[in-house]
Amino acid sequence: MNKNKRIAIIGGGPGGLTLALLLQQNGMEPVIYEQEMLDMNNQRGGSLDIHEESGQLALKEAGLYEKFQEIARYEGEDFRLLDKDGKSFIDELTEPDEKGDRPEIDRGDLCDLLLNAFDKSCIKYGYKLEKAISLENGITQLHFENGAVETVDCLVGADGAFSRVRPLLTNTNIEYTGLTFFELNILNVAENHPDLFEFNRRGKVFALGDNKGILAQLNGDGRIKVYVSLKVEKEWPEKNGISIEKPIEAKAKLLDLFSDWDEGLKRYIRYAEDSIIQRRIYMLPIDFKWERNTGVTLIGDAAHVMSPFAGEGVNLAMFDAMNLALSIIRNNDFSIAIEEYEEKMFEYASEKAQESQDNLELSFSDNAAEKFADLMNSLHEQYNPDHEN
Repeated sequence: MNKNKRIAIIGGGPGGLTLALLLQQNGMEPVIYEQEMLDMNNQRGGSLDIHEESGQLALKEAGLYEKFQEIARYEGEDFRLLDKDGKSFIDELTEPDEKGDRPEIDRGDLCDLLLNAFDKSCIKYGYKLEKAISLENGITQLHFENGAVETVDCLVGADGAFSRVRPLLTNTNIEYTGLTFFELNILNVAENHPDLFEFNRRGKVFALGDNKGILAQLNGDGRIKVYVSLKVEKEWPEKNGISIEKPIEAKAKLLDLFSDWDEGLKRYIRYAEDSIIQRRIYMLPIDFKWERNTGVTLIGDAAHVMSPFAGEGVNLAMFDAMNLALSIIRNNDFSIAIEEYEEKMFEYASEKAQESQDNLELSFSDNAAEKFADLMNSLHEQYNPDHEN
């Protein structure tokens, strides 16, 4: 029986936590190996929109949907789309009592919701996987940088884009999408910068033009997280002297790059704190599959990392976790459970990867704001047809 088998989950993000919780709820004792010395989810990314057909389904399966609704921000669905000159193409404002199907929640709050629902003694912090070795009969040996060696019956890589588990399954590696983000933070924006708070409102602002973007989002802790987005070669920041080690100079260079943009939009750079995180955006091939290993599989970004332009990252990770957990619960044989999960996952992940890539290319094309608005309006009409005679 799987209940007596050793299940290892590499990575304690939303996907890994969801998987461990669902397995625990069904009498199993998985172990999460997390490379950080403590939970760092509060510091990894900002606000997340949780989709009805994926992330919310996983929360329902875990019995956490009602608690999620209590802390989710439905007003976070506000959305503004502008071009570089500040011309508005979409201006969606959620009514105070309106509840859409993609409410927002900060990553840290989501992970706390999951963590508080299960026995946290199953998490081993400070375990960074060095390598994994496949043995006989689906058994895998794990070697950690702290010197520990563990042997497990089922290994799940929930360890993100740079997965150390993925090499057990494939030689395919992630590719640079051509897009680099510079992450900025504007703290306590309502009090410190009321003009920008009023402009941004409670949700997201996308400003697109010239193969560049300013993407901003209000978080639950009162900050606006900003992603200054550039379509550039991988080594372009270093070659052009933009160093996160010199954030004041880097901000000045970013302002120069956006010198002909609307002054109101440039506030997102000007008002930001003097700290920057650089994020290159990677992807796996859109129809990526791997050779099956009877005791090893992947979920989340480890399985299908893609750009954030379909908003699917955390949702797919939690959806993967739910589908894999249910397959393990249904089947006494890990190899059957993994095969069942992977066949389903490969199909829906490739669809979302294609959508993500299409949206990325559109967002950084000529007349991007206008094209993006046309796409969103067509989707709105598709899902909300006019039934009047």
